[in-house]
Amino acid sequence: MTEPASDALVLFGATGDLAYKKIFPALYDMLGRGKLNVPVIGVAFEPWDVEKLKARAHEGIAKAVGTVDEERFGKLAGLLRYVSGDYRDQGTFSKLKAAMGTASRPLHYLAVPPSMFETVIQGLDQCGCASGARLMIEKPFGHDLGSARWLNRVLHLVFEEKSIFRIDHYVGKEAIQNLLYYRFANSYLEPIWNRTHVESVQITMAEDFGVQGRGRFYDEVGAIRDVVQNHLLNVLVFLAMEPPSGRIDEDLIEEKVKVLKAIRTLSPDDLVRGQFEGYQKEAGVQQGSTVETFAALRLFVDSWRWEGVPFYIRAGKCLPLRATELIVRLRRPPLNVFGEPASGPSNYLRFRINPQMSIALGSRRKAPGEDLIGEQVELSALDDGTGDLEPYDRLIGDALEGDGALFTRQDASEIAWRIFDPALAANTPVSTYACGSWGPEAAMTNFQPPQGWVNPTV
Repeated sequence: MTEPASDALVLFGATGDLAYKKIFPALYDMLGRGKLNVPVIGVAFEPWDVEKLKARAHEGIAKAVGTVDEERFGKLAGLLRYVSGDYRDQGTFSKLKAAMGTASRPLHYLAVPPSMFETVIQGLDQCGCASGARLMIEKPFGHDLGSARWLNRVLHLVFEEKSIFRIDHYVGKEAIQNLLYYRFANSYLEPIWNRTHVESVQITMAEDFGVQGRGRFYDEVGAIRDVVQNHLLNVLVFLAMEPPSGRIDEDLIEEKVKVLKAIRTLSPDDLVRGQFEGYQKEAGVQQGSTVETFAALRLFVDSWRWEGVPFYIRAGKCLPLRATELIVRLRRPPLNVFGEPASGPSNYLRFRINPQMSIALGSRRKAPGEDLIGEQVELSALDDGTGDLEPYDRLIGDALEGDGALFTRQDASEIAWRIFDPALAANTPVSTYACGSWGPEAAMTNFQPPQGWVNPTV
């Protein structure tokens, strides 16, 4: 039976950067599409009134979208309310209950540091605002397996699992949605999407900038916890999962969990860590820090479909360019009919996530001339981004409707840490690399997919 939609959105951390840069622009877009018609109650420590919150929201929306449709913003402003107070003060939650009015099925969005989750959840429980409510929380979901399990226990003291929405905004990106759709909407992929035809998979997330003033935060997490254990692991799962047996929105989570269970625990021998030159001079970074700003991993999915196929993930800061893309490399033809070098390039599928979404097929064709000599070409489809739905727009809307397909379930959140915990605890060496390079050259010499890494190009 379909659960009723939430009748209010309570935004904890309403004055923070996330709300300013992402959440208020998403709410503005939702209202423009007719997907938001419930009160939005901001809660934060700052002693503001609702007019100041409206001004903050308007500024954030203007920076995100450019010209603001004032009529549409006026409708959003009419939905806004504000509660100022300390989360450790139960009086704050009493004021929240009054501001909610007749709302009985709120969605509480915790856009606050994880250290405040337990405090806010207890306050909601004690004031009666948790009854019939949903809860949406931001990553990072724990720092390791132990902390993830503790956090799940805290959540379940008050909320049922079906009412908890653990958000990874990366899954809400249009390009990631397109990857999932492309996998299961095109029948020609299925015969080759297995260990018999796929030689390797590589996923690269390259950033051409450093920590950008977030040194203190980054020095507590590093590249693996920041983007690999969540964002890029979800990409791997979408590539490797089996087709849902029923509707995608009903069975997607089950199939994702099956893949996570099949991923072999990461070995320290299957991990390379690097740190860009000058990282330790960044504000907030500890001297002698061994936190990685670059990571390359080799993972294996021990399933019938993928046994023996290596999945490589590479992510780092201060690399030559900013791009995220996936390469699914196919095996070479079994017979070399044209006598070309056996080490020549083979077919592949390339999915570009950013900066421009595209899907491409790497193929061989005859090069012009008398001889039967081939050359590599790419057949590609580009997306200009027109009409794309922003991640927070999609995910907030889903949570308000109670659709948890794109969110992380409890078992998935813990299994993901099981994969990475031993390697993270092993303190593998960290090699320095030059900014503008593709990571620590010496450490990466013998760490690459068959036929080598494919470096994204502009």
